[in-house]
Amino acid sequence: MKTLSATLLVALLAQGCTKTKPASSSPSLASNASSPASYFDNTGRDDVLSGGVKRIPITTAKGTFSVWTKRTGNNPRIKVLLLHGGPGATHEYMEAFDSYFPGAGVEYYHYDQLGSAFSDQPKDPSLWDIPRFVEEVEQVRTALKLTRDNFYLFGHSWGGLLAMEYALKYQQNLKGLIISNMMASGPAYNEYARKTLIPQMSPAVVTEIRSLEAAGRFEDPRYMELLVPSYYAEHILRRPPDQWPDGVNRAFARLNRDVYVPMQGPSEMGAGGKLLSWDRFADLKTIAVPTLVIGAKYDTMDPAYMESMAKQLPKGRYLYCPNGSHLAMYDDQQTYMNGVITFLGDVNAGKL
Repeated sequence: MKTLSATLLVALLAQGCTKTKPASSSPSLASNASSPASYFDNTGRDDVLSGGVKRIPITTAKGTFSVWTKRTGNNPRIKVLLLHGGPGATHEYMEAFDSYFPGAGVEYYHYDQLGSAFSDQPKDPSLWDIPRFVEEVEQVRTALKLTRDNFYLFGHSWGGLLAMEYALKYQQNLKGLIISNMMASGPAYNEYARKTLIPQMSPAVVTEIRSLEAAGRFEDPRYMELLVPSYYAEHILRRPPDQWPDGVNRAFARLNRDVYVPMQGPSEMGAGGKLLSWDRFADLKTIAVPTLVIGAKYDTMDPAYMESMAKQLPKGRYLYCPNGSHLAMYDDQQTYMNGVITFLGDVNAGKL
């Protein structure tokens, strides 16, 4: 890919850790499933014909829709539901987990939220609302028969926000929680961007970006020409944009702006829309389940703030990716994946 489309580049809610090493060096949780063969045992599963894919009906005040999920593996004690970012991006940028979770014996579920990719994409703007998304996750959990004995909820970026909101209402259903690259406050995120990230940029570039934003020219090619080298390649995924993984490109090329813009707002240099004043930091102390918080040095999310979130949580643990940015699952992959898998194993073993 020689250039990045505007659609791809406006995909992240809040704009990754060490040079990638082979997945085989990751810790294994295979012992939590009785044997490697049992990990691929589909006995009693109703998704075998479709290769693990299941469409789940979602009931809303505006009708019933369906969302797409895909299971990989079998582990009665560790089942991870992956919440992608955006909102309005897709599960595809989570494909990095496919290189690590099977070898570790983790049963996991890719999932496109309503409005995203393989799921239904209704046009009613009233559906794009945090409480409704929370109820959607709960309906997915119920349909997949995930319980407090095995259910781990992972959320990245917007998905991390959604995971926090879910835990604040339904933590009785959780065995563990993972909040990846998402601060617990829209205002705090905007302050970090304003005071720390934007001052690192060329003043002339910032001035031109702000001028384009003020004119609403977010689709102007010049907008992305400015943002890509000075912001995205520094804080979203620290690789040359033409070397971004295919799953990332596919996911964000599918971004549904009808969902993204009302929630996040049109500008990438800070949160807007319905998330502008969102703040749950003070409520984190009420989440009692073991929780991993992941931050990264070059992220658009303040890593020091992310660490403070872990300290606020009664059973919090902080994973720091020293070479990562917003997509630390790619640009500090070994640190990231080892930390996630170790957390799952420690919770399963009652160590946290």
